[in-house]
Amino acid sequence: MKTTFLTTLISTLALTGICATSAQAFTFTTNYTTSDTTQWKSDIWLNSVKIENKTYSNFSLVKGVNIVQNDTWTGGNTGAASSDRGDNASGVKAENPTASNLAASLGNLNLSNIIDTEDSGKFTLDLFFGKPVDNFLFFERGKNSQLRVQAFDKSGKLIGGDSIKLYSSEWQGAGYRLDTTEIDGSQIVGSLGVSLFDLGVTDAKSFGGLRLISKSSYVGPDFKVVGLNVAVPEPTTVLGLGLVGAALAMSRRKKAQ
Repeated sequence: MKTTFLTTLISTLALTGICATSAQAFTFTTNYTTSDTTQWKSDIWLNSVKIENKTYSNFSLVKGVNIVQNDTWTGGNTGAASSDRGDNASGVKAENPTASNLAASLGNLNLSNIIDTEDSGKFTLDLFFGKPVDNFLFFERGKNSQLRVQAFDKSGKLIGGDSIKLYSSEWQGAGYRLDTTEIDGSQIVGSLGVSLFDLGVTDAKSFGGLRLISKSSYVGPDFKVVGLNVAVPEPTTVLGLGLVGAALAMSRRKKAQ
């Protein structure tokens, strides 16, 4: 199907939370750089993402993490969320992590730095971002786990109504694999995107951060999340431009007939 100005506009509006309906999650293509595509143990740097026919690289990284709850690590496969990295990658490795450890794992563009969760582990983590953000890119090693996502405002109050649950069956292939210190051999990585609109947030200025939850039945999500700031005009301006553009296109077609 030929892409028109109107379909491009609708795609942009859906991505930025302006449309009246939501698919709850969107897919994207990951553009990355790595020196190791055989064992997938080294640094994997996120360069940009492609959504529909547009490429974005205006990322907003996690600047802080508040551990609301995290099962305690007592050795072996106990505990819940921990800081992990590729076997040969730079980054933090901590089985019983501090909030700073978790923030360090998430607060960069190295896709080899992740939060690893034990299969039956439970956690609740609040994430804060360094720059304005309206979309969130999730990566999950294994494509076999679930994660619950909710927004909170600047006062810490949960907003937007019901949270979103990213199901294991929904993860799309991210185009790379990952072998970290917690596993033997590489696993395929999945990806999904969530917008503020998907989270029920209609005023981006009220957004304070993300709450991520894993329960014992979620099979331990091993994940990375990167914020994305999609700069667009005000909704009314965009809609107005879309209507004008569509009207001009129709007018030109009539004159050509």
